[in-house]
Amino acid sequence: MDVNDFDFDLPEELIAQQPLPNRDASRLLVLDRATGDIDHRQFSEIASFLQAGDCLVLNDTRVLPARLFGEKKETGGKVEVLLLNEGEADEWTTLVKPAKRVKAGTEIVFGDGSLTATCIAIGDQGERVLRFAYEGIFLEVLEALGEMPLPPYITEQLEESERYQTVYARNAGSAAAPTAGLHFTTARLDELRAKGVKICYITLHVGLGTFRPVSADRVEDHEMHAEYYEVDRETAEALQETKENGRDIVACGTTSARTLETVMNTYGAFKPTSGWTDIFIYPGYVFRAVDGLITNFHLPKSTLIMLVSAFAGKGAIMRAYQEAIGERYRFFSFGDVMYIRKGVTSV
Repeated sequence: MDVNDFDFDLPEELIAQQPLPNRDASRLLVLDRATGDIDHRQFSEIASFLQAGDCLVLNDTRVLPARLFGEKKETGGKVEVLLLNEGEADEWTTLVKPAKRVKAGTEIVFGDGSLTATCIAIGDQGERVLRFAYEGIFLEVLEALGEMPLPPYITEQLEESERYQTVYARNAGSAAAPTAGLHFTTARLDELRAKGVKICYITLHVGLGTFRPVSADRVEDHEMHAEYYEVDRETAEALQETKENGRDIVACGTTSARTLETVMNTYGAFKPTSGWTDIFIYPGYVFRAVDGLITNFHLPKSTLIMLVSAFAGKGAIMRAYQEAIGERYRFFSFGDVMYIRKGVTSV
């Protein structure tokens, strides 16, 4: 399968640079998986598409202030570091710029020296493993020295950093927000609960698997990097009950969808578990866990547009994207949102 099959032209002015004043004010494109029909609505209407007994799954990861600016201890050369995945003993997999300046053994100093790092390994795709040294609590040091790692296509400064966090974010560890969840407000979640929709939480810390572009020419040749996930007992039991009752499981975001499919593929049922997933979902994949998907509009030729194409069909997704462009929807992290509903029959 050719990666270029997932390309499309997007006018630059449709890339949202700032979130809307109200989280739930985004436009909502509703795509029916069974028929391919498209409906244009508002996200504030999302509760009308879920029914009592359905389960909405949210990723409660919290974005770290994971972008650090430092200097090489030996030369003073400037280095930018993006934290991705946490390892053991204060070790992190990172992306660094410029990468050629950071070799094994390179020492980096941040801020006033309250945080330092040593490069201890170089990965196959250029990532650096850094071992950090500091006094106190690492998250507090990050809060003092780090910046929010906004995607490169967002060129304007974000006035309120919390707008790049979901209202339910609680488990720190991501290098990027699960952006489909940015549209929810506490009032919108309360509305769903009042309707009888179960709200469940999983955690997937967004890391290198999301940041790496597809560099291969063939989709099948791309390798995903692993990201850490957790599903607790309460969520697993609620999901299993929903599935057994024949109700719909709606994943908010591709991160939630990947986590649920990983668990179902591993156990054949929903179980409390944690671990690392490198699942790569593209057309041809058969979904076993997810019935509906709330998702933003994604970058061309990305693993994310491949996932939604697997869920709804590539032709339907490409038609929906072209209609969204024609209707002047806002794209990417701070943009509008799509709900891919189960439809009359499941795919």
